[in-house]
Amino acid sequence: MAETLLSILLVTTSAKGSSLVFRWPPFPSSRPRLSRARPDDSFWPSQLDNPWKASHSPDVLLEKKPPKHSCEHDPEYSWQRPVAARDRSMSFSQSSLPSSGRNSPMQDGGFDSGESSSQDGYDHHFGYSAEFLASLLCPKRSMCHQKFELVVDDLAFIGHPVCAEADGGWRFRPEKVKNGGRGRESREPQDEGSPSLEERGVANPDAPSDRPANWKSSWLHTFHFVMVLDLPDPSSSASGNVSKYFDIIYEQIAFTVTAVLFQEQVLANFVERECDILGSLKDSCITKGEPFSSYISQALEASSIAPAMKIIYDSIKSSSMAYITLHNLPLELQLPPYLDTLLHSEGDNESDIIGGSEDDELQTWGQEMSFGWRLPSLAPWKSLLLLDGQDGMDPYMNLRGPQMNTDDRNLAEGLIRFLETASVTLSLADMASLLDWDLESQVYPTVRWLVHHRRAKVVDTVHSGLKTVFTLPPKFEAPLAQLTGDFEKQFPHPSIPPLPRILATISTSMSKQADNHFFASVVKERELIPMYHDVVLWMLKRDMLITLHLRIRIVATREIKLRVRLDREQARARGPGGFTRRGRNRLKQEMKADELNLDARSTETRSGVAWLSMSPKSARRYTRRLPSNDSGRSEMSELIINEDDEEEDNNEKDIEDDILSDIESEGEEDENPGNVTDDDLWPSMINDPGRATALQRHWLSAMSVGKDPLIVKRFEQINQYFDGRKSDDEILFRAEISRKQLREVLHHYEEYLQTFLHPS
Repeated sequence: MAETLLSILLVTTSAKGSSLVFRWPPFPSSRPRLSRARPDDSFWPSQLDNPWKASHSPDVLLEKKPPKHSCEHDPEYSWQRPVAARDRSMSFSQSSLPSSGRNSPMQDGGFDSGESSSQDGYDHHFGYSAEFLASLLCPKRSMCHQKFELVVDDLAFIGHPVCAEADGGWRFRPEKVKNGGRGRESREPQDEGSPSLEERGVANPDAPSDRPANWKSSWLHTFHFVMVLDLPDPSSSASGNVSKYFDIIYEQIAFTVTAVLFQEQVLANFVERECDILGSLKDSCITKGEPFSSYISQALEASSIAPAMKIIYDSIKSSSMAYITLHNLPLELQLPPYLDTLLHSEGDNESDIIGGSEDDELQTWGQEMSFGWRLPSLAPWKSLLLLDGQDGMDPYMNLRGPQMNTDDRNLAEGLIRFLETASVTLSLADMASLLDWDLESQVYPTVRWLVHHRRAKVVDTVHSGLKTVFTLPPKFEAPLAQLTGDFEKQFPHPSIPPLPRILATISTSMSKQADNHFFASVVKERELIPMYHDVVLWMLKRDMLITLHLRIRIVATREIKLRVRLDREQARARGPGGFTRRGRNRLKQEMKADELNLDARSTETRSGVAWLSMSPKSARRYTRRLPSNDSGRSEMSELIINEDDEEEDNNEKDIEDDILSDIESEGEEDENPGNVTDDDLWPSMINDPGRATALQRHWLSAMSVGKDPLIVKRFEQINQYFDGRKSDDEILFRAEISRKQLREVLHHYEEYLQTFLHPS
C-alpha cells in the first residue's frame, strides 16, 4: 500500500530560520530499482540474430570474439538514481550548514541508513542539510495555502503549506466569493484542483476566540506537513497515472491533516506549542550528545504530533485505517486499498473478480470512493457484512456516549438499530423494509459510511439455510498455515473439520452436477447450521469465499426455428385471403423432404448441441429428437407434420396469425424467412431477450406452445432478464417473484435454457 511513501515531515520557519522539526521514519529507505539483465557473454553466438548468422560463415562466428562490457561504467546497463552520481552537499552552500559542526561527508545515494547515519540524523535527511530542506519546503507567503508539489531528482514532496498573516497573527482566511460576473478575482495563486481549508468546512472564520484580537504568534511563521514519495520506477509506471496518484495522497492525507493542524493553530496555538516541545527536546539531546534515535523515542512520548505522524505512516504502509488524535480531536485517515494499481500498467494488474468498473463505482459510491477501492455495485439485492471492531474496540461505544446532544443521539440510535438488524442473510432491500427506511436516502448513505470507515463491506446475500454455492479465490490474503491456526482457535468444536478439509470440500464440490451448495457439501446436518453460519462469516471477513450466482440464457433450438419457419411460410403463402386447411397441408408436405434432409445433414456434421453445455437431461432429450440411422422420420418431424393433434393445430394457427400481422406491419426485414439458410437453423443464443427482434419474439412464443398459461405468463414476465448477465438475486428482486416461482419456470423451459454459475 502506497509503496512509494518514504517519509513524513513537519517543517517550520520563523525569524530564526527554517527547521525540520520531526520526521518519521528516522532513517527512510527506498525500494531498489529494477535493472536490465545482460546476457552472459559465454553464450555470445546464441545472442546473434538469424539474419546475421545467415550472412556470415561459421568460421567468422568462431573467429569473432564477444564484445567486452563493463557493467560498472556502462550508464545504459542499469538505472541509477540521479543523486547517486553526485554529492548532494553541492546543492547548497557550506554557509547554510549548521554551526554545530555535525555535518559529515555524504555517502553515495544520499539516504540515511544504519548506525553511521544515526549521528547525522539531526542535520541531514535524504542527503540534504535539514535546514536547507526545511527552507526548500516552506515557500514564500504568496505560495502558501495551496497545493504544493515539488519533484527533485527521484523524490516528490507533496503538501499544503500554511502561514501566518502579515502581522504575524494566525487567522482564518475569508472565503472567496465565487460570482458569475465579469469582475476581476483575486490574483493570489491558487491551485484550481485543491479547495481551500475554509471551503472544506474546517472551522468558521467568525468563530469566537478566547485570546485578544491583537494576539500575535511569538515565533512561528509557517508550517508544512509534507509527504515524501519515491518517484515510481520509470519501467513500471503507467503514463498519466502518476499525477492522479499524487492527487489522491494529497487530498486524503496531506490536506486533511494540514486542515486540522491549521484550525488548532488558529484557535489554540497548538502547532507552535508542539514545535516548542520538540525543539527544546532536540536541543537538549544534541547538548547531551545523545544519538538521534534517542531523540525520536523521547519525542514520541512528549508530543502528540510525533506519534500521530508515526501512526499515519505505519497505517498507510499496512493499508489500514489510521486512528489519530490531534489536540483531543479524533481523526480517521486512510488511502484507497488499491491505490498502487495506478503505478502499474493495465496488463500488470490482477483481475478483480468482485470489483466493478470505475464508472459504476463513481455512480454508486461517490467521488471519494470511485477509484482504488474495487467495491462491488451497491444494489438492493446485495447484503452487508459487519466487520470486527478495530483492536477489539466496541463499535457501539462512541454511539452511546453521554456527550451527545438530542439530534446526535437520535442519529446514533438509528445507526445502532441498523447495526443490530444487519445480517448477511438479509438484502439491503429487506433491511430497508424492516427498518422502515428509504433505500436511497437512508440505507445507502449508512452503508457508504460504514464501508468507507472499514466497519463493514458489501457482500452477496447468503441463504439462511446455507444453500449458497461458494468457490475459492485465486489466493488468500494471509498464509494458509496462519489461517488454519486462527481457525482452530476460533472453532475448536469436534464437529467442525479443519480449515484445509473445508477448503478442499468446497473446491471439489464444484465438479458435481447437483447439490454443490455449502449445506449439501460441507454442513450436511441441520443441527450444525448455526455453527457453520459463524464459519461462513469468519471466512467471508477474510475474503476466503466467493459467492456464485445462477445466470440464465435462452437457447433458440433447431426445433423452434423449424417450427417458426414453417409457420411464417404458411402465413406468407396464405396472403390476405388466407389458405385453406388443404392448402396448408400441401405446403407442409412439400417442405417435409427438405426438412428431413436438413436434419440428416445436421446429424452427419454435428452430433447434438454439445457446444451449448446443456444439462445432461436436456442433452439426452434433444438427442432422442434427432433422426436415427434406421428410421426415416424423426420425432421432431412427426411433431411438426402431425395433423391430427387439434390443440397443436390451433396453437399453430394463432402463431400464424401473429406472424402475418407482424409481416404486414413491419414490411420486409433482414430476417426474411425466405432467405433462411441451413446455417440459420442451428441452435443459437438470444443475447438480449428484453430487446428481442421480431423473429426472436416468434421463437420465444413458440417455446410456450402447450404449456400452462400461468407459467407462460411468468416466463413472458421474466425472460427479459435471461441475458446471462443478471444474477438470480437480481432477477428475483426486479421481477418481484419468489425463488420457487423461478424454479418452476426453469423446470418447464429447461430444454430452451442454459444455466451456469458465475461470480457477481
